Amino acid sequence: MASHPLIEKFQQAGQGQVFAFFDELAPEAQRHLLLEAAEIDLAEVARLTASLLAPGDAAGANLAGLAPAPYEPLPAQGGDAAAWMKAKAAGEAALRAGRVAAFTVAGGQGTRLGYDGPKGTFPVTPLKRKTLFQVFAEKIQAAGIRYGRPLHWFIMTSHQNHAATVTFFEEHRYFGLDQGRVHFFRQGRMPAVDFSGRILLETKGTIALSPDGHGGSLRALERSGALDLMQREGIDTLSYFQVDNPLVRCVDPAFIGWHVLRGSQMSSKMVPKAYPEEKLGHFCTQDGRLVVVEYSDLPMAMQRETTPEGQLRYLAGSIAIHMLDREFIRRVARGGAGIELPFHRADKKIPTVDAAGQPVKPEKANGVKFEMFVFDALPFAQNPLVIETSRADDFSPVKNAEGVDSPLTCRDDQLRQFTRWLRGQGARVEADASGRPAAGLEVSPLFGYDEDSFAEAWKKHSPPPVVSDGLYLS
Repeated sequence: MASHPLIEKFQQAGQGQVFAFFDELAPEAQRHLLLEAAEIDLAEVARLTASLLAPGDAAGANLAGLAPAPYEPLPAQGGDAAAWMKAKAAGEAALRAGRVAAFTVAGGQGTRLGYDGPKGTFPVTPLKRKTLFQVFAEKIQAAGIRYGRPLHWFIMTSHQNHAATVTFFEEHRYFGLDQGRVHFFRQGRMPAVDFSGRILLETKGTIALSPDGHGGSLRALERSGALDLMQREGIDTLSYFQVDNPLVRCVDPAFIGWHVLRGSQMSSKMVPKAYPEEKLGHFCTQDGRLVVVEYSDLPMAMQRETTPEGQLRYLAGSIAIHMLDREFIRRVARGGAGIELPFHRADKKIPTVDAAGQPVKPEKANGVKFEMFVFDALPFAQNPLVIETSRADDFSPVKNAEGVDSPLTCRDDQLRQFTRWLRGQGARVEADASGRPAAGLEVSPLFGYDEDSFAEAWKKHSPPPVVSDGLYLS
């Protein structure tokens, strides 16, 4: 085998199999394999092998001392209306001061939707078929106009979709945003290993690498220089959301304000679970710290527990919408000082090659992928906070081709939202019992990206627009 310091390093770590076929590869393929290997922290792999692959590791989550987490309820659900107004004012002040940026986790492909391309390029709106990226771009642009300070937008891609994502924005001229305020960077990757901790090859010349989970976004922000850019620009607050949720209020002054006024390093939104089996993580407290327990880790008997009033006891569902302090992200990303975002193991069927270099497509799990979850940063945050949000105005993800959380359910939720906004301004809109209108409607975020901005825009029209089938407000 050819001599190279990196190859020797892998051999010394007992991972020499990564280069088993190195001498068979063409020079370009050799360079590519060396580049992939250079991404791998061998000490980290050894540490994870020792901790997560040890016998008995999969015993389940530690639920000792678990209790439902407190949260700030919406005024409509008994919350303090004056406190919410104060929070909104504080958030608006932060936006006018340029302290806030948007951050989209967008590394996924549209595979589960039957769509070939980055998920952010998937069309979702009812009439104009705007893509997820366009919806977010217009919300961010409109908020910048409203508060007099254009926002920076950070977008985390993956190695798989980075080039296609950047090209998509270039082809659409960044949807009217200043190109200098839109920042792309790739998510980190981790090698898959077999059950003894040996790094797997995908082919003779490629390592079985996969994204390191949405928790890896915090490391990626640090490694990409995004946090340094934020610091130079006077940005100290990052609005985190995932690419599959077009309803998200990615610039929500009330949420920003709660975060700022409480001196929180990480804040989160919750929705009340619709039913016990709903696949949402649960906000809980444990040992005096705020944690999220995945639905797969909380026994169904606990998920079905109710209060004396008949409400679910573990009610607060996590919907992957967070507000993060810049320097807290930096500390979590760098680790040490008692802060270490944990990795989780996921047993998977991983395409690989055998000792002879022949392709293997396993029929059952043959290895482990390692990933981090962003909500695992909550226990390390000072003054963490959970606030309630309305599902109808903040959460309708597009995850599946059909059924729950599909393009159809998301489109209908958008139509119901537009109908509520119109009816709130006195417009007559025919709708069924669920609030879905008979007419086709769409409101551009540039007209109104939330109920308040929509109301302001509607009142500026004299006379107001007539609601008809195919109405598009822009």
